[in-house]
Amino acid sequence: MAARRTIIRGLAAFAGSLAILVAGLAVPASAEPETPVVYPSGSAATMADRLGFDACTAPSIAALQAWKGTSPYSAVNVYFGGNNRGCAQPNLTAAWVRDAVAAGWRLLPTYFGYQPYCMFGDKPNRYTATNATSRGNSDATDAVSKAKALGMRPGSALYADVEHYDPADSSCRTAVRRYVSAWTKTLHSSGYLAGVYVHQDSGLRDLSDSYNSTTYARPDAVWMARWDGDSSLTNWPTAPNSHWATFQRAKQYEGDHNETWGGVTINIDSDRIKAPVATVARTYKVTSSTSLNSRTGPATSYPVVRSYNPGGTLTVVCQTTGQKVGTTAVWDRLATGAWVSDYYVSTPSNTGFTSQLPRCRYPGQVTIDSLTVRSGPGTSYPSSGAALRRGSLAYVMCQKSGSTVGTTSVWNKLRDGRWVSDYYVSNRSNTSWSAPVPRCP
Repeated sequence: MAARRTIIRGLAAFAGSLAILVAGLAVPASAEPETPVVYPSGSAATMADRLGFDACTAPSIAALQAWKGTSPYSAVNVYFGGNNRGCAQPNLTAAWVRDAVAAGWRLLPTYFGYQPYCMFGDKPNRYTATNATSRGNSDATDAVSKAKALGMRPGSALYADVEHYDPADSSCRTAVRRYVSAWTKTLHSSGYLAGVYVHQDSGLRDLSDSYNSTTYARPDAVWMARWDGDSSLTNWPTAPNSHWATFQRAKQYEGDHNETWGGVTINIDSDRIKAPVATVARTYKVTSSTSLNSRTGPATSYPVVRSYNPGGTLTVVCQTTGQKVGTTAVWDRLATGAWVSDYYVSTPSNTGFTSQLPRCRYPGQVTIDSLTVRSGPGTSYPSSGAALRRGSLAYVMCQKSGSTVGTTSVWNKLRDGRWVSDYYVSNRSNTSWSAPVPRCP
């Protein structure tokens, strides 16, 4: 949508003991291009694998309700900030974000800030190679503030809109790389994943060319504009499949057209998304007849942080597997970072996961060309499936001790149940545990 609108429009962490927390906060060893995300407690990444649409102005909740179930879309872009944002956003409030997510929509947050000086179009606020880094830092800082105000929690992916620009201008290409690198590092330091919206013939080509450069931080996800009607997320002409290969791609494949669903017409662009999106907490009630204890980890052996009265409100960010309580082994991570057994929470199920809530995942980029994925936490376990390529996101669910690799014996369990050595995943530490990732049961 933005490509054509250039013309027309509590506790610090609860991962375990204090010793674990301190180790997790150690200064990361890795730098560019795989800079680590400093996830705070009460955060999680949310993945989307679906069709989406973007409209210049966020549709009303009534319009989203009309489209839900009647249209093929279940994700929607929102232009949530930036000094080049062209459309008013009368609907875009924290209540709108909460209600849209509660209705089953995934949100793709896009920040339309400063643009490269050689951008095609008439947007007034631009950066040069000289001030691109400071502009990227300031835009990312403002994006974090606005995302938090809307209820988009750390672990969310925020996408910088980088409009199509003159690829023949070498200084402008440098400016874009500096801006995106600064955007990425500032978001990472605040606990957010960094995405970027780019044209296939300028931004995507240049960021792919510098994918392995140690001069620039690599963004976590790319959203590419190419209006060819093909929604495929592979075999792009200006970026190899090995770049941004693991739930890190979206494509805007059809631009500027009207669609009508449920009697409501919206002017949209169409998108295919397989990438991180916004994380938004949901509220539930305590269902136990006595006080419910929240704990520093997903088991009753962890210390109690706080107790909630029967009927009390809980703000749930994500779910993971822990100690079985009653009929379920599911535990809920609260916005405070603490954990409660889902057995005593008014989620739709007390035996399994809730589809509306994301699993608790803490992605970090892979730091070697090919990372072997194994069936268990050690090099003695057989390899399992395809290796992860450099820059892929390892969506870490929990950590466990295993065989020593490099400087650490920590292994990461991935979203699909496979394992990789933490030594090759960019996070807070490559010698010990990384808060707020929980220990595996």
